[in-house]
Amino acid sequence: MNKRGIILVLGLVATLLGSPLVQPATAQGSGSESDIKIGYVDPQAILSKMPEMKAVQQKLRNFAERKQQELQQKQQSFQQQLEQFQDKSAVISEQAKKEQQQKLGEMNSQLQQFQTQIQQEIQKKQQELMEPVYGQIEKAIDAVASRQDLSYVLNTTTTNGDVIILYASDSAKEKYDITDQVMRELGI
Repeated sequence: MNKRGIILVLGLVATLLGSPLVQPATAQGSGSESDIKIGYVDPQAILSKMPEMKAVQQKLRNFAERKQQELQQKQQSFQQQLEQFQDKSAVISEQAKKEQQQKLGEMNSQLQQFQTQIQQEIQKKQQELMEPVYGQIEKAIDAVASRQDLSYVLNTTTTNGDVIILYASDSAKEKYDITDQVMRELGI
């Protein structure tokens, strides 16, 4: 399970711990409640303010544009082949038509595969470019969590953008939202 998955699971655990149906764990032998401290962070807010993101976005944009040009060249080649076939289809034999149609079908299939491949390459490039940025954020979260003696730090949203923390009072935000501290740790 990756770190984001673990954070999501921890979010669910935190929700259950806060539920009146689940009692907090007690420390062994002391009879007192254990000290579980949970904070949360909004990584999207952090990412939007990181200066490194402009460079990452530009590199990704350049990469995507190059891939889009490659795709357009292949699409143009296919379109030319299709037009040539349409121009001469009235004068060629049925066997030649079938062969050309089969060839065009294969070209179209290859074009679709290439399009899928490009999307995967762009996603891979994005992950590659974002990995160091995520690493910086992770180190900053670890440092802040360690200083504040937090047991868990939750993400405010899932990777799909679904909100995990639906509500937090102003006092809870002040106490548990460590987004600003993480940004300060990063020098933002």
